[in-house]
Amino acid sequence: MPDPGFRSPLIDFFRRGEVARDVRLLAAQGALAPRAQEQLALLVLLADDPDPEIARATADTLGALPVAPLAAFLGRSDVTREIRAFFAQRGVEPAAAPGDTADLDEPLLDTLAQVPDAPDGDDPERKLLTSLSVIDRMKLAMKGTREQRAQLVRDTNRLVAAAVLSSPKLTDAEVETFTKMGNVSEDTMRAIGTNRAWLKNYGVLVGVCRHPKTPPAISMQLAHRLNERDLKTLTTDRNVQDGLRQLARKLVIKGRT
Repeated sequence: MPDPGFRSPLIDFFRRGEVARDVRLLAAQGALAPRAQEQLALLVLLADDPDPEIARATADTLGALPVAPLAAFLGRSDVTREIRAFFAQRGVEPAAAPGDTADLDEPLLDTLAQVPDAPDGDDPERKLLTSLSVIDRMKLAMKGTREQRAQLVRDTNRLVAAAVLSSPKLTDAEVETFTKMGNVSEDTMRAIGTNRAWLKNYGVLVGVCRHPKTPPAISMQLAHRLNERDLKTLTTDRNVQDGLRQLARKLVIKGRT
């Protein structure tokens, strides 16, 4: 399996071979359409899929990618060497002028015409949403409403929760809300806590540091970026680990000297 050189929770599920055939086929067909960088990484991974139908579908989707936007995107500095090399072998070189950063969150191709019909809101409607198949929940994770993403990021299926974080519709405000939810997974907090773009939002940064499921290695590293007021809050927050509270106290004292 070729390595696209790009990592995200969603991509890692595919790399490890932990994705069911129907979901792999959906991605190969361009109907599972995350942000452009992840979409290209998925297509690189699926190009040599051992399932002939998935490999053919991937080849068709690669051939359907719009060439000019693809070349412009490949010209971006954050596109991996592996992805550039993959498309160079197929005759597509990076454009001299890189693509607009405003297009970063948009997939280059989206063939999903209709999302599943599912309710919004809390119980008992939430139970109806989680009763959908995994593939339908993933479609909603990518293209559903803000309310549906808020439910699905707490899904017990880790692949569904990962799909929410890859949705091109996801906003920084939603991510900040996720950091205030007690019932999101450690995997979700790890993904948010290692995403540089999201951490530029100070509200996300604070939420990651204060969340009890954030791995300590991440929260203790990020604590150095907090202001004095939020550090003081951490010193008395019993929901965070002792090591983080002690670090916050040291940083507060250091800031006063």
